[in-house]
Amino acid sequence: MATPIQRTDYGTMPDGTAVEQYTLTNANGLTCRVITFGASITELHVPDRTGRMGDVVLGLRSLEEYAAQRSYMGCAIGRFANRIARGRFTLDGRAYAIAVNDPPNTLHGGTAGFGRAVWKARAAETPDGPSVEFSHVSPDGDEGFPGELRVRMTYALTNADELRIDYEAQADRATPVNLTHHSYFNLACGGNILGHVLRINARRYTPVDATLIPTGALAEVAGGPLDFTEAKPVGRDIGRVPGNMNGYDHNFVIDAGAKGPAVAAWVHEPASGRTMEVLTDEPGMQLFTGNHFDGTLVGKGGESYLRHAALGLETQHFPDSVNQPGFPTTLLRPSGTFRSTTLYRFSAR
Repeated sequence: MATPIQRTDYGTMPDGTAVEQYTLTNANGLTCRVITFGASITELHVPDRTGRMGDVVLGLRSLEEYAAQRSYMGCAIGRFANRIARGRFTLDGRAYAIAVNDPPNTLHGGTAGFGRAVWKARAAETPDGPSVEFSHVSPDGDEGFPGELRVRMTYALTNADELRIDYEAQADRATPVNLTHHSYFNLACGGNILGHVLRINARRYTPVDATLIPTGALAEVAGGPLDFTEAKPVGRDIGRVPGNMNGYDHNFVIDAGAKGPAVAAWVHEPASGRTMEVLTDEPGMQLFTGNHFDGTLVGKGGESYLRHAALGLETQHFPDSVNQPGFPTTLLRPSGTFRSTTLYRFSAR
């Protein structure tokens, strides 16, 4: 049986900071590899219906390639996932301007963001499976955000064949916080995801303007291309998505369920039989179908990533929540602690 946790050197940043890789293996042989650069998942091997293992996440070949790319490949996202309109918000009567990196807006925390930080790591073996706790301190003024923010993200590969991500954050001043994880999934381990069958437990979504900022409305998905309340292939209605997105890049309002993480999405890949459930206690989930891939980014197996090579299912609060009083709040004050849990549960049939 494989050792549950292995630590290896992955490379060195230009400033001399060492980057580590942790390999987690659960009792059933599932394997996850994650590096301290961006707390990024580089590989995730799960079985098909015959028991054959396959790597179901996109990834790159070296630390240098991870540092150069801007696709947020497998990394932690913060301080604020998704977009903030015009890089501005007002908090307690004071206006803040943050880095604009997706003109005219801020995307995924700004120019650097948590996906470009080297996190500290601490591995642990538990009765439920191996895990790695990543920690990072975002200083006051980082990318323009107020207050020092201390963040912990724990990745666990459970013996129930789940990738579990637990988020925790505390701040010394009021600040907006919206954390997520940005793996690109392909349960076929190659080709595109148009034939993946997807169901999303959401009857509403947040419509956006031409710059992908929510209008503030919550619209019904019923009958339209964003209706995944009944399972359907991802590619069935992708050509009907409005605008010039070349696919899906939409925040869904997850239907409230029982306390704790509830099923937000279900994905099945018919050829391999692999199935992934997404469970979360977050109010929203962004479906993204890799619309920007154009073949210039080369994967770890030497393949060029083309449009719709994978899909992202990013559990989070809604885009631009800091400027939308009608959305669930993303405000964290010193008296509180941000906590959230998301699970990616794998099986085959």
